[in-house]
Amino acid sequence: MTTYNWDEKHIIRFPEKNVALETKDLHVYYGQNESIKGIDMQFEKNKITALIGPSGSGKSTYLRSLNRMNDTIDIARVTGEILYEGVDVNRPDINVYEMRKHIGMVFQRPNPFAKSIYRNITFAHERAGVKDKKVLDEIVETSLKQAALWDQVKDDLHKSAFTLSGGQQQRLCIARAISVKPDILLMDEPASALDPIATMQLEETMLELKKNYTIIIVTHNMQQAARASDYTAFFYLGDLIEYDETIKIFQNAQLQSTSDYVSGRFG
Repeated sequence: MTTYNWDEKHIIRFPEKNVALETKDLHVYYGQNESIKGIDMQFEKNKITALIGPSGSGKSTYLRSLNRMNDTIDIARVTGEILYEGVDVNRPDINVYEMRKHIGMVFQRPNPFAKSIYRNITFAHERAGVKDKKVLDEIVETSLKQAALWDQVKDDLHKSAFTLSGGQQQRLCIARAISVKPDILLMDEPASALDPIATMQLEETMLELKKNYTIIIVTHNMQQAARASDYTAFFYLGDLIEYDETIKIFQNAQLQSTSDYVSGRFG
């Protein structure tokens, strides 16, 4: 049985000008249990970063912390800094609703609203006071085009979102998230409920989106991480073990534990 030195780490840093988001000494506690153990990490702008690791490694918990989704869990406590545009968005005085316009999220399973395709996109804008139909039409078209869904639904915009396939629903959720023009898009295993064809379409959409967005994705699929990401971070037991360019993680990892995980020898 292989014994790993989990105190050994290999973590890249980026020049300050290229950093879209950064965490410093980030801890997450669920009651007395420390789920995330003081992670320092930077994400490069307009790149896709994959977070990988076995179940229970903390990758989804870490991801949800980046736009304060853990606030909805009563026993969760998050300490440390989450720096976006030089502002610590983990401060208690931060307007979380406004912050999430800049750091959006797409969840594991498609969660369209029980509304039309059109109103899934416009709902937040209408609530914010946008009434001009021409403006709303433009938001819908632009968002659906960026999510690679426009050509498939442009003649059915007023049909229920539930008439779409699972893959289409997930891309609708992406369109809804990017309609408010966030800088960063968080994705928590967005392909886990999708078939292989829909997964490939989603990955193609992500590669197109990174022209305008920084994407951070949790995935349990090693092939997906290898295909779709620029950088990969390996999590284990709530800690960040290795973080580097994806090609290095999969072909020339610095640590044996990382090499064993991505090759399927443990985890």
